[in-house]
Amino acid sequence: MGIFNLFSRDKKEEKDILDQGLSKTKENVFSKISRAIAGKSKVDDDVLDELEEILISSDVGVDTTLKIIDRIQKRIARDRYIDTKELNAVLREEIVGLLIRNENEDTDDFDFPEVKKPYVIMVVGVNGVGKTTTIGKLAYKFKQAGKKVYLGAADTFRAAAVEQLCIWGERAGVPVIKQAMGSDPAAVAYDTLKSAVANDADVVLIDTAGRLHNKIGLMNELTKIKDVMKKVIPDAPHEILLVLDGSTGQNAFEQAKQFTLATEVNALAITKLDGTAKGGVVIGISDQFRIPVKYIGLGEGMDHLQIFNRRNFVDSLFGSNF
Repeated sequence: MGIFNLFSRDKKEEKDILDQGLSKTKENVFSKISRAIAGKSKVDDDVLDELEEILISSDVGVDTTLKIIDRIQKRIARDRYIDTKELNAVLREEIVGLLIRNENEDTDDFDFPEVKKPYVIMVVGVNGVGKTTTIGKLAYKFKQAGKKVYLGAADTFRAAAVEQLCIWGERAGVPVIKQAMGSDPAAVAYDTLKSAVANDADVVLIDTAGRLHNKIGLMNELTKIKDVMKKVIPDAPHEILLVLDGSTGQNAFEQAKQFTLATEVNALAITKLDGTAKGGVVIGISDQFRIPVKYIGLGEGMDHLQIFNRRNFVDSLFGSNF
């Protein structure tokens, strides 16, 4: 009985963290929808125009917003009539449908395919988005799940990055493989994978330089790291996780564009969603780049990184009153 109570409490705490983290987006943006339809009995062109303006202002993005409006218009044409009470359910359904499914959302587990051992995650993103912090939190979560974790400090251009990763490694209780400042990042990645294989690790997280100097330089650097890792594990990296700062709104779109052009990003982590009204960026980025959001960051604490669940996210945005 105690075990089930503990499980329920943990899930409730996670939901509370999510609700609190998205509160500014909900209050400053999505609550506007409630006010826009107050006193109206049906969804007409005026309501749709206001809805369009609200979604764009929330950094959902123009293309994704127009897609949502188009889907609602088609629902109205199909069903003949949608009142403002139904708009709530329709909006939720359409937004959830636009978000790319994250394979972990059904279980809410920090897990990965066991057939890939060690499972190698190369983490990319510009400086300042919370990349190294996200790696540290993931290491902690994986360790809590009983996994043997190795970290690779392949961002060798910034002493602060290596030092920060080592601090997170100590907090999480996992080893960090590093070399001297200015060392070849690919060599660090190679050493990390060799150590991980030799010590039967379950998962490896490789930090990379957060410089977006130009697409060609970025592409060459990331390609070199990947090629060197394949010498140790032929199908590595299994996951390329792009970390984006959700509070930057449209800048996050541009970063996603640059990194998806430079390498085969197949998962997203969107950080700093707490304290910002720009949470709608999650919807637009997932839709426009057709890449699943796997993790969201909602604060500084070790437990403030969550598996992204589409329905929970949308429910927290709209709340129970809309």
